[in-house]
Amino acid sequence: MPNILEVAKDTIEQFQKEQRHMLIAKEENATRTYESLKDDYLSLKVILNIAGVNLTYIDKIKE
Repeated sequence: MPNILEVAKDTIEQFQKEQRHMLIAKEENATRTYESLKDDYLSLKVILNIAGVNLTYIDKIKE
């Protein structure tokens, strides 16, 4: 079973990947894709907030 640090690391990596895809979708004006990615982004953001991760420096979307 993974420890809390491994789970946090994995979730942060997923969060950052999701943001990269969102930024690309926004740049390409792919609104449906952006909104779909946003659902996962918000879910990951909630998980990281509950885990006590400070998103100040890693959250590039700011929604």
